[in-house]
Amino acid sequence: MKLQVNRETFTPNSCIGSLFIDGVQFCNTLERPLQEYGGQAPFAIPPGTYPILMQESAHFNTITPHLQDVPGRTFIEIHWGNYPKDTEGCLLVGEYDSNVSDFVGHSRDEFQQFMSRLMTSTDGWEITIG
Repeated sequence: MKLQVNRETFTPNSCIGSLFIDGVQFCNTLERPLQEYGGQAPFAIPPGTYPILMQESAHFNTITPHLQDVPGRTFIEIHWGNYPKDTEGCLLVGEYDSNVSDFVGHSRDEFQQFMSRLMTSTDGWEITIG
């Protein structure tokens, strides 16, 4: 299963994108800002293609997708959350609302649907972030 994040909206506080699963848009994403926007570290995940492993999250005590081989980073997860303060450099899933800056909504629902979708694949997973 191939995942792709296309980053689209940039502010000093966040980076909003669209998440595609096998070429079909699934939901939106929220990350910390890109480093060049001058926000506080940690910053958005560096662009690249990363394998994903399903692992127990020490923070959430549940299985979450973990991006592997992110340069200079460890424990990068895909999880729920609404605002940049809800991530320490991970990728949040939800619904973007252009009326609310630096926010994705319905995140827990989107995460549950996302996990259900991922678990239908037996081929493994990778994510490209651009």
